[in-house]
Parts: sequence; structure tokens; C-alpha cells
Amino acid sequence: MSIEDARSANPLARRYVIAWALALVFHFLEYAARSSPAVMIPQLSAAFGATAVGVSAIIVTYYYTYSVTNLVAGVALDRAGGKWVVAVGPFVLAAGCFAFAVSNSLAANVGRLLQGADSAFAFTGAVYLATHGFSARLLATAIGVTQCLGMLGGWAGQSVVGPMIHREVTWQTIWQVLGAASLLTGLLLFIVTPAGKRPVSQASAAPSSLLRPYGIVFSNPQSYLCGLVAGLLFVPTTVGTMVCGVAFFQRDLAFSFPTAVTTASMVPLGWVVGCPLLGWLADRVGRRKPPLIWGAVIMLLAMAQLAYLPALMPAQLIAFIFGIASGAAMIPYTHETDYLVHYSAI
Repeated sequence: MSIEDARSANPLARRYVIAWALALVFHFLEYAARSSPAVMIPQLSAAFGATAVGVSAIIVTYYYTYSVTNLVAGVALDRAGGKWVVAVGPFVLAAGCFAFAVSNSLAANVGRLLQGADSAFAFTGAVYLATHGFSARLLATAIGVTQCLGMLGGWAGQSVVGPMIHREVTWQTIWQVLGAASLLTGLLLFIVTPAGKRPVSQASAAPSSLLRPYGIVFSNPQSYLCGLVAGLLFVPTTVGTMVCGVAFFQRDLAFSFPTAVTTASMVPLGWVVGCPLLGWLADRVGRRKPPLIWGAVIMLLAMAQLAYLPALMPAQLIAFIFGIASGAAMIPYTHETDYLVHYSAI
């Protein structure tokens, strides 16, 4: 990617590109924090005095605030600009990581809620910065790189953290390191990110204008269908793999801990390939339903094979194929984006 291409359109583009690169680090750390608990459930059970089911209930509180803050991320970026939204995200993530490092279930719940609250701004914020830093010719590539870095963070949260736990690195140390890295990233983002924001007229500042984007989305029946389809495709990966994957491979398939971690981490590694691949395929064929349907079918077959015929094919290969197919979950987002762009142009 040529920074000069972007600079020709925006004198602040160089700073936006640097800020985007730092936002990639934030996105990576956010996904690492999301997936890391899956490889330390026994240690967390002992620390919190809870069963594996109880620990899983704590872990999934992440998604409570994640789902809510997604509703306000875009509006906050438009109104306040990247400096006061994206740059604050890593500090919230750091607070969530440090809180989770306390050997207390209440602090762990608070920590996961904070981690979920900030994560909604990671991808959205990186895209916001990319749109200000890159020309239209390079924007799609920048967004693809953004998504891939997040998926790599999910992979590292299991494949890198798992062996560290196995080598008796304490789980508290893992979270403290994630918190420190988030603090540093937030500080650099705050220094680098331009303070510019979209001018807001008196009419656009009215409460009705703030609610108008939500009215557009919620008045479209396909918004609900796209959200349902994308959510159902994400549940087996973000919850099934990131929360229960390692335990499933250990207890149900009798894998050793290192093998279970490696196998589970192949799913987010598959995302790295599947998200851009299936998006490209949908654009290539000019239709979104075929890649979406085939992605769901392959996911279903992969899950059935692991559950009922685990010896038929290597589990790591199936997990990787499953991850590639789950990249179809990105396709409904593009459909909804097209609708919003078309509506806004009317």
C-alpha cells in the first residue's frame, strides 16, 4: 500500500495511516483477549472457585457489552472523531485485562464486560482510520488486512498463550502482559491520531438526526435476517471454539492439552484465509447467497464429522476448513452495507 496515494487526497493521511497501523495492534490484542480464556479454564476454575460451566458463564459476559456498544460505535466515531474514541479503546481493554487478572469472580466479570465494551470500537475504529488515510483504490485491501489481523489475534490467543500456560506461565501474567501492551498501544494512538472530526451542523446535531441511522437499519426487514444469519454463523466459532473448543477436544476426543490447543487455534487461523477468500468469491461470482450457503453447509459437515466420525480426517485439518468456511459470516455485513449506501444516496 502506498501512503503517497492517500496523502495526495488528504494532507493528514500519513498520520491516519500510522494510526490505522496502531489500531491493527489494538484489534489484534482485543481478539487475543477474547480467545485466551479458552486455554486456561482449569486454572480459572481453581482461582475463582467455580466449575468449568461457571467459568464459561463469566467468559461469555464479554458479549453482553460487545453487542450493546456496537450500536453506538459508528455514531461516536462520526461525532467525536478517532482520537477520542479509537484511542480510548485500548485503555478500556487494559482496565479489563488487569481486572480479569485479579483472582476474584466479581472482578473477572467486570473485566470481561470492559473487554467487550471496548472491542466494538476496534474493528470499526480501524476502518474509520483507514477511510481517512487510504485512497478508494486501496481501501478494500486495508479493510481486509484489518480483519486478518484480528483473526490472527484470535489464533495467537490460543496457539501462543496455550503453550505458555502449559509451560507454567501463570494466567495472571498473561493478562498483565495484555494489559500493559494495551496501555502502550492506547498511548501511541492518542499521540498519533488526528483530532479531526466531521463538522456537525445544528440540524444534524438534533436528536432526530442521531436516531436516523438506526431508523434506516431497523426499518429494513433484511437487517434482522442478515443479523440472524451472521450471528448463527459466528456462534460456533466465537463461542464454540473460543470458549469451549479446547475443553471439547480434551474431554470428548481425549486430546492432550497441547494438541487440543493447536486444534482449536486452527479455526481462527482459517478465518484469516476464509474472510477475504469468501468475500472475494462473492464479488467474483456477483452473488452472495451461493458462497454464504456453501460456507454454512461446509461448517455443518465439519462439525458433524468432528462429533460423529472424528477418526475420518485429521481434526486439525477439519478445524482449519471449518474456520475457512466460517468466513462466510462476513458476507451478510456487505449486503447490509450496500443497503445503507443505497438508502443514503436517495
